[in-house]
Formats: sequence, C-alpha cells, structure tokens
Amino acid sequence: MIPEYRLTAENVRQQTMNTLTEHLSLQADGYRCTTEMVLDVVLKASAERSSVEAACQDLASVVASNTVREYLNEALDVTQLREQEAEMNAALAASIPEAMKREGIEVAIDLHDEPFYGKRPDLLAVTCRGQAKKGTTHFIRIASAYVIWRQVRLTLAIHYMLPGEEKLAVLQTLLSRLKTLNFTFRVLYMDKAFAAGPIIRFLTDIGQPTIIACPIRGKQGGTRALCRGRQSYRTDHIFKDGTTADLALFASLVPDKTGKRRRKWLAFILIHLNWSPQQIYARYRRRFGIECSYRSMRQVRAHTTSRNPALRFFLLAVGLILVNTWVFLRWVFARLIAPGPRRVDPKHFRFHRFTRLLVRAVEAIYDPVMSVQTHVLPESVIY
Repeated sequence: MIPEYRLTAENVRQQTMNTLTEHLSLQADGYRCTTEMVLDVVLKASAERSSVEAACQDLASVVASNTVREYLNEALDVTQLREQEAEMNAALAASIPEAMKREGIEVAIDLHDEPFYGKRPDLLAVTCRGQAKKGTTHFIRIASAYVIWRQVRLTLAIHYMLPGEEKLAVLQTLLSRLKTLNFTFRVLYMDKAFAAGPIIRFLTDIGQPTIIACPIRGKQGGTRALCRGRQSYRTDHIFKDGTTADLALFASLVPDKTGKRRRKWLAFILIHLNWSPQQIYARYRRRFGIECSYRSMRQVRAHTTSRNPALRFFLLAVGLILVNTWVFLRWVFARLIAPGPRRVDPKHFRFHRFTRLLVRAVEAIYDPVMSVQTHVLPESVIY
C-alpha cells in the first residue's frame, strides 16, 4: 500500500523562503522588521497580484508598508542591477530537479516586455522602446532562457535588458549562464526578435542547431515574396545585410472571422537542421511553453508604482522564481503512480493551489485583518 503524506501550506512557504534567503543579499535588521517579514510581504503581494501597500494593510502583525519599501529600496540599487541579476539567476537554478539531465536539452529563448507608463527621465533610461502595446511604447524588458525537459519547464537564466544592448550579446550571456550550469543544447528555439544577421552568423559558426521564427516583411519583395503556392517548402534566402539563411515556409490553414479557412504562411530560419517544414512547425510549437510560463508569472507579479527601476526588475524575477518553485514541487510531490517513466499528474497540484497555500501560510503567521473600524453597530443594519 502506498503511504499518504501531506504537502502543507507551510511546506510551500518554507521551500520558497529558503530559495530566496539562500541566494538574495536582501537584509532587514529592524527591531520589528526582519528579512523574513519583508520577503513574506513580497510573497503575499506577488501571489495575490497586489502591492506591498495592500499586503501590509491586510496583515495585522507586520510593520508599516513604508518600512518594507524602505528596506527594499535600500537593498535594490539600480547601479547594482547586474549583481541582483546574478542572485536571481542562482535562485532560479535552485529549482532544477536532481533527475534532470543536462545533455542535449531543448532551450527556448525569448524577450518579455512589461508595459511602463512613467515619464521620469531616470526611469525611462532603463526602459526599452518597442512597438506600441497596452498604451505605451516603453517597457521593462527581460530576456530569458527556458529549458524544456519532459513535463518540467523551467526558466533558468534571465538578463535585464537595458536600452542600446545588442541582442547578440544578450544571447551569448544567456547561453553562457546555461553552460555554467553544465547544460548542452540539442536545439534552440528563438523568437522572431532574434532574427538578425549577426545572430544567424554566430550560431552558424558555433554549429548550434537552431530554429528562429522569421518575420514576414515586404509588400512585393522580401520574405513575403516567398509566400507563394499551396505547399510548404524550404529555400535559401539572402537578407538585406547579405546574410544567407535556410528558410522553411509552412503553409497553415486557419479559419477567418467568417469561418472560411485561409492560408497563413509561417517562416522559420533553420541553422544546422535538416527537418521538413511540418517537423519544424510541430517542434517549434513546444516553444510556446515559455508563453505559458510568462502567463503564470503575470499571476504572481506584485504591482508597484515605485520610482526605483531595480524594484520593478526584482518583482518580475520573483514571479519567475515562484513559477519555478511550483514546477519543482509539482515534479517532486505530484508524481503519477503508474508504470513507465516518471510523470506528473497535472490536476493534482495546480498553480492556483500553490499560490493559495502560499498566501494562507503567510497569513497564518501575521494574522490577517478580519474586521474594519466603524461608527455604526453592524447588528443594527445586517439581518
């Protein structure tokens, strides 16, 4: 008979807290406020998608929100972004399961933008410009490397992008970080933001098999001129900068607003791969797991209007750490008891359950507010 145990809310909180305290240099040494209290407030704010202010007001036994923000701003200096980035990368790597192999891993690399609406020049100096989205063209941008292994999807390397950084240098930084963790790459899956000549030449020179989504541009010429016919195919293409690339054009049929199926072309740049367009399309779809990771991260990202840009990067990274922690706990404790390779029961420990357990564990320590002061006797108006 298989024994039954319980993964408690405090177990979830303790695993998350250990990951953060072991790798982050954040310290709070007040007579009431401790490092653990500050992190607990951040965890509650993240898990509830609220703010530090709201989390402090919801807990009776914590210090004022101004005190928590003071310690956070003191620890998070914009001049030390790279040191903070290194700490976050170490915390992300803490969730790698022992059984996870390091050789021949598939890796997805992407850019993620969080809208920024501030106007201060010192804040705009750390935001990147991009295509208008959600009412702004300024974004807090991070690049991430996402490892795909069986049912484990982990973000193991991030890079805080600043204006003017070359994407090739960002790619090299992410790959270097993964190599530090002893990972070797079978195939890289990259977003269309990395479809550039220097990146194509670099990956070709090092012999790294890669699939890069290629934007379809031009009215008559460019890559749009290749979207002809009815069948998917492969061809060579020379870009404007003189870079020659092997392109796969995949013709998919998708319904339009009227329900009629129309042909939609997708283009992929291939490096050291000899797959058919159908294989490429099917394998590249695995990259969309990184979009799920970002969606999960948005569910555990605390909101802030802080003028400290380092705090904004910090809260984004904390969200990714929480997602990694959930993936690790699910791999360990939600095992499907069945023959064959180790598998996870996806319904047993969902992400929502993880966040609720985390919130309840924090509230059990700091006493959630259960009433508000009033000048009217409630029993006189409530029936």
